[in-house]
Parts: sequence; structure tokens; C-alpha cells
Amino acid sequence: MVKTNVVKYEYLTINMRKWLWHIGCACTQVQYRQAVMCSRVKFTADELRAIMDCKHNIRNMSVIAHVDHGKSTLTDSLVAAAGIIAQEVAGDVRMTDTRTDEAERGITIKSTGISLYYHMTDESLDAYKGDRKGNDYLINLIDSPGHVDFSSEVTAALRITDGALVVVDCIEGVCVQTETVLRQALGERIRPVLTVNKMDRCFLELQVDGEEAYTTFQKVIENANVIMATYEDPLLGDCQVYPEKGTVAFSAGLHGWAFSLTNFAKMYASKFKVDEAKMMERLWGENFFDPATKKWTTRTLVHRLASVDLFNSAMSPSNRSLTFA
Repeated sequence: MVKTNVVKYEYLTINMRKWLWHIGCACTQVQYRQAVMCSRVKFTADELRAIMDCKHNIRNMSVIAHVDHGKSTLTDSLVAAAGIIAQEVAGDVRMTDTRTDEAERGITIKSTGISLYYHMTDESLDAYKGDRKGNDYLINLIDSPGHVDFSSEVTAALRITDGALVVVDCIEGVCVQTETVLRQALGERIRPVLTVNKMDRCFLELQVDGEEAYTTFQKVIENANVIMATYEDPLLGDCQVYPEKGTVAFSAGLHGWAFSLTNFAKMYASKFKVDEAKMMERLWGENFFDPATKKWTTRTLVHRLASVDLFNSAMSPSNRSLTFA
């Protein structure tokens, strides 16, 4: 009888330890999320509510992509840029994966929205000719699933948004589900913009040089444009994306940085004393800079500044300021 009680006691003790361990893990996760959502928030609830009355300062965006191309991680970096979470934990928190099964499986199952407050400078809005009230914007961002089984969630997200951010892995390129979500976006008459994501894989994992990286990115953009041209809606017009027009960005969501040609055009425009729009056209394609004559040319024997040194410069430590800002 005593032996049986000892066995029962040991059994209860083991289960009690497991139970306490699970409670400890749950408490740790809660404390972790509370620590992450710390005092670094850059806006208040009153500011968020006030900007809701300015309809011209509201943007509704969906993040769409093939599965595992980095949508949720990129969304985390955007959330971190708004100050809702710390930049150090962006990508690990997965703010938009709120369901238990999403956390367990590591994929997005349901479309989840989050509101971000963003202040733009007067310099950034110089070329914008639309209606606006001030420089503060409310961005309602929806992270949608990338798995083919949850395509209905993508359609639902696209129907309540004004634009779509298409995320493409720079190594894997345009995949099957990328074409599917682009077709869905164009079917809902949503004009997409593109970001070539996971650039850190290109430089740190494969360690390609600047020329090969440029060729890889150019191929990704061309493949995306082929799909957009295939499903083009005449009422929507030309929806193809071009880096020189500012509709393509290059990002590394895990490391929390991104840039477009606009960032470099502003730097080089003042250096070469040329117009910013003209500099953007020269920073992509078969445009070369001759350091001897200090002139631009289309000859391939001259040093390539625009397309090769652009990415070498982006990866240099001195340009780490090109973050989600």
C-alpha cells in the first residue's frame, strides 16, 4: 500500500512539474510580448484616432506573396519601424500570426491587420500631387497567407485594401503562388508594388558579386512584369513595376532594412548636380559612368556605377541607415 502511494506521488509530482513548466512557458511568452511592446511606440491612441478623420491620409495595403518568401518577417520590420515592437525582435515575434496553430506551424493562416502611424517629411512628399492634410499617415497593413490552401483569405484582404505589396524572394524568384496572388490582385483591380526580399541571402549565403546580383534582381522583376502583363486589366492600365519609377524596393526583412532607387537618387543627385528624376533613370539598366570623362554612357566597357555599385554600396556598413523609417 505504501509502495502504491509512493508511485502515485511520483506520478503526480512529474505531472505537476510538467504543468508548472507549461505555465512558466506561457507566462514567459506573455512577459516577452509585453517587453517587446514596450515604451518605444511612436504614436498615441489619440493621434491614431484623429488621423482617421483625414480620409486622404489613410492607406490600406495588403502584403501578398508565395509561402515562405518573408511576408510576416517583413511586416514585423514595418511594425518595428512604427515603434510598436523593438527592432531587435522583429521577425521572431510575428505580430500578425496571432493564432496558436499559426505559431505552431510557422505559417500565416488567417489574414490579420494592424494599424501603423507614419510621419513623412516635406522632402519625401515633394513629388506627391494628390490631396492630403499634413504629413501624418495612417497605414492599415494586412498580412495575408501565402499557402495555396488559404487563397480565399488573400482575396478577402485585397477587397478591402487600396494597394498590394508583392514580396518575392530574390533567390527563389517568382513562384507559382506569386502568380496566383498577382492574378487575384489584378482581378480585384488592385495596383501592386514589388519588393525583392531576402537580399541578405544573396550576399551572405550565396556571396554573389554585384554584377550577378543585379542580373538576378532584374530577372525577378522581369518575371513579375510578365505575369502582370498577362493578366492586365484595360481599365486599370499599365501595372508593371519599374525600379527607376520607384515602384520596386529591395529589402531584407529579417535584418530590418530596405531601400529603393529613390534613396540613392537623392544622394547622387546632389553629388552630380543633376535632377533627381534623371538620376533615377540612370541608376537602373544599361547606364554606365565614365570616371575619366565624368559622363554617362551606354558603353559596357566603362565602369558600371548605376547597377553594380548600387548594391555594393547598399551592403556596406556605412549605409546601414537605409532602414525602414
